[in-house]
Amino acid sequence: MDRLPGGVRDRLTVLVRRPQPRQVLIEAGLRDSDLRRLVRRQVLQHHHGHYVDGRLKEALARFACAQALHPGSAVSHFSAAQLSGLRTWTDSRRPSHPPLDAAWLTRPPEAKRNQRRNDIVVRRATLAPADLSRFLWLPVTSTARTVVDIARALPLREAIVTIDDALRSGVCAADLEAVVEQQFQWPGIRRARTTIGFGDPRAESALESIARAVFAAAGLPAPILQAQFWDGTGWMLERVDFWWPWFRTVGEADGLAKYDADTPEERRRQLRRGHRRDQRLSDRAVELVHFGWEDALDPHSDVIARLRAAFARGSARPGDCPPWRAPDPRDLTAWLHAA
Repeated sequence: MDRLPGGVRDRLTVLVRRPQPRQVLIEAGLRDSDLRRLVRRQVLQHHHGHYVDGRLKEALARFACAQALHPGSAVSHFSAAQLSGLRTWTDSRRPSHPPLDAAWLTRPPEAKRNQRRNDIVVRRATLAPADLSRFLWLPVTSTARTVVDIARALPLREAIVTIDDALRSGVCAADLEAVVEQQFQWPGIRRARTTIGFGDPRAESALESIARAVFAAAGLPAPILQAQFWDGTGWMLERVDFWWPWFRTVGEADGLAKYDADTPEERRRQLRRGHRRDQRLSDRAVELVHFGWEDALDPHSDVIARLRAAFARGSARPGDCPPWRAPDPRDLTAWLHAA
């Protein structure tokens, strides 16, 4: 910037607050060599034929430049979810796996056609005023519209990750249902309606959401989420991921980060805490089944068989089921405060 004349520098500072094509910056007094130098020094970012302030986060800069390339569009689908902090997951092994790293946009139906490249995906669809919000200056689909768009685009096992996370973050189920009603004849809306009805704000991780879908597909009864047990004097601090009281069986989803630690000593402490937690749960006379990502994603996994075997053992246990409680998913505010 220091090589630029003062007037040019001032104009550039104002212009690149939003994406600009090369010609606009050339007319403002810059040369191509200036643009290359400023991109190299990360003063500017260059995406999709546009230049924008280098201080923007790279993802936001890419989405903004893609939107500038398609005037009248709004950032949508997976890109809108990323900007709003919503969790997404897709199975990369699926042949029609969508390009999550692309900039996803929605344009009004008057646009010529849908477009899908590795770097930009453009969909044509109606955008009602209620479907739009803003991220800084950038038009973005509302959270409810984003969730329903993703639910239309993905199979249940993948879309439920976003739906559970949206419900947990406070998105109102009624807002999702309103968008579904608005899109009642759109492709994929029947699947979206089913997936949204399956949503549960008590799922705390992507693995828990995916596991719920796997259990349902296998015909297992729906488990209770985030149950606590009574130890005789008070409610145990531990909440279990899945609880089938009819079979006295607990399922625990062990995510990839469960035993991550900076040092071997801390990792050992976490393992010991996990062992003591398992012992306290076993003292409640319940069956306990641990499983991880590989179990949930591998179609040849034995996790369903292990759960069914645990159901049989738990059903045969003598005595009464241990006292337990779980949050009501309809009382989202109280549950999030307690969590």
